[in-house]
Amino acid sequence: MPSTSQSGEVPARSKRADAQRNQRTLLAAAAAVFVTSGVDAPIREIAGKAGVGVGTIYRHFPTRADLVVAVYRHQVEACAEAGPSLLESAASPLAALRQWVDLFVDFLVTKHGLANALQSDGGGFDALHTYFLDRLVPVCGHLLDAAAGAGEIRPGTRPYELMRGVGNLCAGRDSDPRYDPRRLVDLLLRGLEDPRPS
Repeated sequence: MPSTSQSGEVPARSKRADAQRNQRTLLAAAAAVFVTSGVDAPIREIAGKAGVGVGTIYRHFPTRADLVVAVYRHQVEACAEAGPSLLESAASPLAALRQWVDLFVDFLVTKHGLANALQSDGGGFDALHTYFLDRLVPVCGHLLDAAAGAGEIRPGTRPYELMRGVGNLCAGRDSDPRYDPRRLVDLLLRGLEDPRPS
């Protein structure tokens, strides 16, 4: 429980930390709903998943586009931060790469509705795409380098190339519920593996 001053008020720093934590919880819930129900999911579904009222979501994100952009940025940061953590905790660099790509696929499934949610704001979409590349290409590159350095994959795969390939495999999921991109992404990752005996 946050400490209070003699006047009974919670210090501003604790309030800010609580607000940030609550917003992260809300964005994680929205991301999970977007993955399963798309970016057009009812706000009440997101509110229920986050354990907040609908008014709380509208207070923080007055429009759906505001919410979608915030979820997008939240997921980019989560993917960026996950790379180094996975390298430390996974059984091998290749296992870390596979886990990271799995997170990236979740992110891409959400991202496909972004352009529609932003509609006429082409400049905003372009800025978000640049932000996405600036944050995630180096992380993917680090994971690829680690797996190649461990002799688990062939060297020479460029991070943008891999991310673009995964993105292309995820593109058909919105329009066809029978299509599961994860199976083909798994085949793509298997194709990177170095078949030579170590």
